[in-house]
Amino acid sequence: MRTIYYHQPIGRRALANELDFGERIVRNEVNLLKKQELLEIQLNGMYLTENGKNLINNLYDLNNKLKGIIELQEKLETTLGIKKMIIVPGNSTESESTLKEMGKITSRNIIDKIQPNDIVGITGGSTMANVADQMQKLDKALDVLVIPARGGIGSDLETQANAIAAKIAHKLGVKYKLLNIPDSLGKEALEVVMKNDEIKESVDAVNNINILVFGIGRADTMANRRKLPIEKIDSLLDSGAVAEAFGHYFDINGNEIWEYETIGISIDKYKNTRDVFGVAGGAEKAEAIIAISSLRKDITIITDESAAKKILELI
Repeated sequence: MRTIYYHQPIGRRALANELDFGERIVRNEVNLLKKQELLEIQLNGMYLTENGKNLINNLYDLNNKLKGIIELQEKLETTLGIKKMIIVPGNSTESESTLKEMGKITSRNIIDKIQPNDIVGITGGSTMANVADQMQKLDKALDVLVIPARGGIGSDLETQANAIAAKIAHKLGVKYKLLNIPDSLGKEALEVVMKNDEIKESVDAVNNINILVFGIGRADTMANRRKLPIEKIDSLLDSGAVAEAFGHYFDINGNEIWEYETIGISIDKYKNTRDVFGVAGGAEKAEAIIAISSLRKDITIITDESAAKKILELI
């Protein structure tokens, strides 16, 4: 049902391929769900009914309990010593449904924390772009501002913090500001652009963020996105760097390896922001998640089952 929900309209053959099930099994299950009025079949494919959507939401916690996800969450919260760990069943690097579910869960948690006059900081990246895709509108109108928490990195427009912050603001139905400067702007250049009132207002807003939502990055991935010299990348990795956050590169124990001067939220501000959400999925992000968890214990991490199991294995 979850796969149908995230791919609707979808045909039986496509559903069987997505789930790696036989078509006969899918046909039998589809007929059963249709009899219970949980889905409807149209010419262009299957859709969940409102009853079907409600059932998915109502069964979410039970499904997690049956799969051992709740126990895994509690174990990792204790082991990492963090405030909250939310685990989505599956592997987000292999399943689009799992990736979308991570975005949906993240958006729901953001909405639950938003208060009047809040400033919400958003970073870039493909994971955060998915969060924007799944964002829902606020139940009531609030005076809230969404702002990129860092300058631009790379050349892909859709994964830039500016584009993601604007999309999230539109979906929430709130205001936003852009930070139209690259992440790698040097001190001298920054002094010049800070004379621009619009940019100064955006930087001031970043320094007053109440809620921060960021994608947890691997050190090698972020170093490549910044187009660092290959010698520097090799040096970072040889020194044990596994994670990057706001320009700082860390080893698995959270020890800082190197700082790349960036525009945006500082580590000190990160540690003192009221509500912080880190989002990352896939077993390859396990080391980065462990590293970031050691920087601030009052954090909510949203990840998938594959990353969670890998974290437990590494620890």
